[in-house]
Amino acid sequence: MHSLPGIVAIGFINEAIDEGNPLKTLDTLMLPNAKIRNVDPNRAQHYQDVLHHAKSQKLLDVESVSKVLWLDEIQQAIDEANMDEDKAKRWVTLVIDVNQCLEGGKSNDILSVLKSSYNTHDVIPECADRYYNALAKAKECKSQYASSDGSWFKLNLQDKYDYYYNIDSQESSWVPPESYVLKQSWLMEKEIEAFWKRYTQQKTYMARRKMFVDNVDSIVKIQSWFRMAKARKSYVSRLQYFMDHKNEIVKIQSLLRANKARDDYKTLVGSENPPLTVIRKFVHLLDQSDLDFQEELEVARLREEVVTKIRANQQLEKDLNLMDLKIGLLVKNRITLEDVISHRTKLNKKKGGEMEILNNTEHQGIKSLSKERRKTLETYQQLFYLLQTNPLYLAKLIFQMPQNKSTKFMDTVIFTLYNYASNQREEFLLLKLFKTALEEEIKSKVDQVQDIVTGNPTVIKMVVSFNRGARGQNTLRQLLAPVVKEIIDDKSLIINTNPVEVYKAWVNQLETQTGEASKLPYDVTTEQALTYPEVKNKLEASIENLRRVTDKVLNSIISSLDLLPYGLRYIAKVLKNSIHEKFPDATEDELLKIVGNLLYYRYKNPAIVAPDGFDIIDMTAGGQINSDQRRNLGSVAKVLQHAASNKMFEGENEHLSSMNNYLSETYQKFRNYFKEACNVPEPEEKFNMDKYTDLVTVSKPVIYISIEEIINTHSLLLEHQDAIAPERNDLLNELLELLGEVPTVESFLGEGAVDPNDPNKANTLNQLSKTEISLYLTSKYDIEDGEGMDGRSLMIKTKKLIIDVIRNQPGSTLTEILETPATEQQETDHNKDMVSRAIIDSRTPEEMKHSQSMIEDAQLPLEQKKRKIQRNLRTLEQTGLVSSKNKYQDILNEIAKDVLNQRIYRKLRKAELAKLQQTLNALNGKAAFFEEQINYYDTYIKTCLDNLKRKNSRRSIKLDGKGEPKGTKRAKPVRYTAAKLHEKGVLLGIDDLQTNQFKNVIFDILATEDVGIFDVRSKFLGVEMEKVQLNIQDLLQMQYEGVAVMKMFDKVKVNVNLLIYLLNKKFYGK
Repeated sequence: MHSLPGIVAIGFINEAIDEGNPLKTLDTLMLPNAKIRNVDPNRAQHYQDVLHHAKSQKLLDVESVSKVLWLDEIQQAIDEANMDEDKAKRWVTLVIDVNQCLEGGKSNDILSVLKSSYNTHDVIPECADRYYNALAKAKECKSQYASSDGSWFKLNLQDKYDYYYNIDSQESSWVPPESYVLKQSWLMEKEIEAFWKRYTQQKTYMARRKMFVDNVDSIVKIQSWFRMAKARKSYVSRLQYFMDHKNEIVKIQSLLRANKARDDYKTLVGSENPPLTVIRKFVHLLDQSDLDFQEELEVARLREEVVTKIRANQQLEKDLNLMDLKIGLLVKNRITLEDVISHRTKLNKKKGGEMEILNNTEHQGIKSLSKERRKTLETYQQLFYLLQTNPLYLAKLIFQMPQNKSTKFMDTVIFTLYNYASNQREEFLLLKLFKTALEEEIKSKVDQVQDIVTGNPTVIKMVVSFNRGARGQNTLRQLLAPVVKEIIDDKSLIINTNPVEVYKAWVNQLETQTGEASKLPYDVTTEQALTYPEVKNKLEASIENLRRVTDKVLNSIISSLDLLPYGLRYIAKVLKNSIHEKFPDATEDELLKIVGNLLYYRYKNPAIVAPDGFDIIDMTAGGQINSDQRRNLGSVAKVLQHAASNKMFEGENEHLSSMNNYLSETYQKFRNYFKEACNVPEPEEKFNMDKYTDLVTVSKPVIYISIEEIINTHSLLLEHQDAIAPERNDLLNELLELLGEVPTVESFLGEGAVDPNDPNKANTLNQLSKTEISLYLTSKYDIEDGEGMDGRSLMIKTKKLIIDVIRNQPGSTLTEILETPATEQQETDHNKDMVSRAIIDSRTPEEMKHSQSMIEDAQLPLEQKKRKIQRNLRTLEQTGLVSSKNKYQDILNEIAKDVLNQRIYRKLRKAELAKLQQTLNALNGKAAFFEEQINYYDTYIKTCLDNLKRKNSRRSIKLDGKGEPKGTKRAKPVRYTAAKLHEKGVLLGIDDLQTNQFKNVIFDILATEDVGIFDVRSKFLGVEMEKVQLNIQDLLQMQYEGVAVMKMFDKVKVNVNLLIYLLNKKFYGK
């Protein structure tokens, strides 16, 4: 800490420094309170310069808090100035002594002068003459250029401060003297110092050089050791750095390798002619791992389960629909209870024992059949492969059959042949069939643009049926279920846009509530119905509700374009293009209306009208949509149908003309929707399929088809052989010739399949015909070899051989590899690879193995493979598939494409696994619903049986253990006069008979043994006249359709509503 007087002194000193007055600065430095030591008044100017420089530097220092010099800093500056003075005096002595020695020619004194100023060890006595001569020469040279020669000389310290000295008066000063003249002929301190340093460095260099020359061997060893130590130190340091940053280095290396691999893969995919060096890096992707085989087997298993479950559910659904119809007829008393019980027994069998046959996944395959039938089944495999991959045959066959027969053929054989498009391959091929068949149908059967809309095209029916089936149900559910369920759940929603129906419903409601005949007319026209305010109000409310609900459904459809199945959109595109090609004058609006007819009217409209029939909504067992809900949905569908076809409400729908503007707006939205729906890629691009796809995949295509379907297909092909394969050398004709006549079920299975003495042989054969077998489809020419093999198969074999060769032998081109002999090491490596492949092949399922010729080729030595490749390439070059001019780059391009397809195939296979599992879960859910429905029907029928065991007030049916009627007791008739019925409002009038004669007419109503059937007899004056039968269900149907008046005996007019009321009251106690 500084005392207060000291701080005051510091302030005075800093003020004096800032003023730049050396004398004032000296005075402040000598203040007693400042306590500055070693201050010499003669050095005032130098103190001022040093202190000012020190303070300037402090002001430039941004980190300095204080901007003044403190006592310790001032004392340090004073000490530095005093040291400068001492140094200057030493240099003055050196300059005077050296120059006087030179001027006096005292060469002997030069050593003593130099030693007095420099280190004595650096001054070599032997060099005294050289020192003297060099300095003398320098002085002489400087004297020649001297313009003046005074008594003063100037020294420069630290390149900042000048010191002046007078030789004559020995006066010194830090301030330039007045009128001073410099002595320019003398050597100054820096010149003498530079001379000295040069000689000193030369001396040092010579001594060091001599030492190196005398110790060359030692120096080399030292250098070698030092370099080694330095390199080792650098290596250890680098290694430690790597160890400290191992994770980062691994990431960098991974990134670099990934970038290199990515660049190579881009070259493989994007390059028109990828080089062999790049292809070699990726051929390992063509190897099949255990995971590939497992996934293939799992896909095959799931695909089989899905197809089998679809067929089982379809059959079960048909039986359930029949059961539903039978129960409905039971309610209507159209059939007896015994018929229903019989069908119930059959249904339970299918649910139990017989369903196991359909759901059994271990179907009889080729191996389980008799040996003599094996060759025939292999031919069938080739036949179905040909039908599957060449859509023209089936397309022609479809149009050769009657429509009712072709529909059944499509629903069974065709969809079975394509496994209900359960994977990408089958969907691709099925779309090809749809496209070919649709183009054929338009070309041969469509004469006008509107024929597609007004007619019932077979292919369109196929497409819609397929996309509404198991594969497309989920799409329809996603698209329509939320909005349809909202309409159904809205109990307050009432939409009825038919004025006459609104009117009749209103009248029926009045009569049913009061039990009295309405005075309003029963039959009215639309115009008459609209005159009633109640009808108009109900109609306007319905139209408003209709517009609101239709908007919801429309928005759901428009916003869900991506959910629309690709296959349906593609066929819409084909339909549009084919129609435009045949009718080039057709406008865009006409074409889009046809697209709309497919996408909306045929595909979506029925699902909106009957969502329960298309599994759009979940229905509980026994649940159903009521008439009001169904009418609401039908009204929405009708508006959307008009909008999709741009058809206005007019004529009999004139009362809805207020919605025409709404229809026009909705059509524009539909138009854009239909146009965008057709904007899809071709199947080849979508599924990445080509002619080599089947040969790249691991497993062979497989279908699950019943024996009956195989026989039926064979029969149809023979029947229409001339139409579908007119050329004699057609491959189809060759296969049909090999198969011969259509076999029976027994001959197909072979002798001994059925016991000839079995009394139920016909039923057994019928049951066996339903048995499904798995056919592994193969091309006829995939299993041949030698001269008969086609170019495509030879290309495949050659590619496999090339892949084996390029794995083990390097080279930049294929020709270079083929012409360079393989080394022993390359042969050894190749043999190891083939042994590993043989081990994998031994674990491969039978149906996934390659042909025998390919297996034999794989076992050839490397050199023999190369010779075979060369022979094959020459053959392929003759067919134009490859060329030696570009070093067989064409076949390398095909290998690159195989690598790409294999990667895509693996990715698609994983997606297919997930999709198949999802589909199977949905099918199992549907099967569970069917079982629930069966249980519900069982409960219902049991209730009917229990009720029939009780005595009815009118009639009783006694049942034995088998549920058959034992006997009946006739009920008494109900008798009314016509006058009484007229009074009740039931009878409205009798032709040619006055009202006062009604008392002479008697009607006897008698319930028959069939529930719901009544005999009505009429008597006039006691004489029996006529007899008619009434069916309560027919009366209910009339009431539902709005028929208010009917005739009996062709002359008696009765009120339908009140007649039903009377029958319910008298016979059912309602």
